[in-house]
Amino acid sequence: MSELSVLRLKKNEERRLRAGHLWVFSNEVDGEKTPLKRFAPGEYVIVEDSRQQPLGLAYVNPESLICARLLSRDHRVAIDHAFLLKRLSRALHLREMLFAKPYYRLVYGESDGLPGLVIDRLGDVLVLQASTLGAERLQEQVMDVLDKLLSPRTLVVKNTSSLRQFEKLENYVRVLGAPLEGPIPIEENGARFLVDPVEGQKTGWFFDHRLNRAVAARLSKCQRVLDLFSYTGGWGVQAALGGAESVDCVDSSESALALAAENARLNGVADRMGFIRQDVFEFLKQLRHKRQRYDLIVADPPALIKRKKDVKAGVEAYHRLNQAAMQVLNPGGVLVSASCSFNLPRSTLHDILRTSSRHLDRHLVILGQGCQGPDHPVHPAIPETEYLKTFFCHLSMPL
Repeated sequence: MSELSVLRLKKNEERRLRAGHLWVFSNEVDGEKTPLKRFAPGEYVIVEDSRQQPLGLAYVNPESLICARLLSRDHRVAIDHAFLLKRLSRALHLREMLFAKPYYRLVYGESDGLPGLVIDRLGDVLVLQASTLGAERLQEQVMDVLDKLLSPRTLVVKNTSSLRQFEKLENYVRVLGAPLEGPIPIEENGARFLVDPVEGQKTGWFFDHRLNRAVAARLSKCQRVLDLFSYTGGWGVQAALGGAESVDCVDSSESALALAAENARLNGVADRMGFIRQDVFEFLKQLRHKRQRYDLIVADPPALIKRKKDVKAGVEAYHRLNQAAMQVLNPGGVLVSASCSFNLPRSTLHDILRTSSRHLDRHLVILGQGCQGPDHPVHPAIPETEYLKTFFCHLSMPL
């Protein structure tokens, strides 16, 4: 690989890479010796430290703050069919150890050695998302390997991630193979769901909360359950299957609620479920005025903090949401509070729950904590791979 260009780092800027991280930031590059403008977007480069010692092979995007991402510690490796087959086979083997049925996140970016790439397996349908230029450059080869490895009926290229804007990439969706006539079936925790990988959010389903939804379902027996930001009913349907007396799903999306209602019928629990199209914060305000309460409330909003500059406003939004949910929770009830915002640390959500309960003069104890499922494995050197946090809280009147 001697023909590859070299990207050299400033003195001491290799420490994070040597510790296991895969990202190079533009301010870590020695711009005098290797100006970023010299590199073509998507080009493969050898990353070196300031002493010219190779650190690995990466793809580069001079237009991005994260200007390079390592694909291998071996700077001599070829990024070809054999390389991708090895990475994808390893990811598949891990998931097949974890799950009996083919419904999971097959590739989780950096944790699976394929930075910027996400692949969900929905039975015989695969959904691929490339959030970086380097990952997009690889996707045709990846799809060829996937075809040989799994022979999917359909492959959906869902390149609509908000992260693509930071790489100056356009959004688009492509459906390859057999056309999809509508939502497709998956299974989770013994429940069946129809998901829409083309029109739905992200890849169509959120596998990351699999374990947390199972816990919530066990806590739902004989309870009146409120599922906020319900999307297509992942939490609500499983709560009903867990024996909930009733479940109300609230979301602002008409299409998501229509699919949630279909999922309720599919699982035989439609008679105990209601679907309300409304802004969640307004709905909670109305509940408070009507003095209506629930026994178990799931508050699993979309990311309220997308970037560091949104932290202050986002923390305030999480405060408002959790406090409003506590106000309509029966004494002795359970609040399931979740966040998928990486920029909201677990400790901060913990503190939000503490301060909100004290403001309302409620006694709060944490029954347990949840994280993302094992098909979203956390890379110990890359904190960005750990983003999901969930608290199961029991609230009662003050002691």
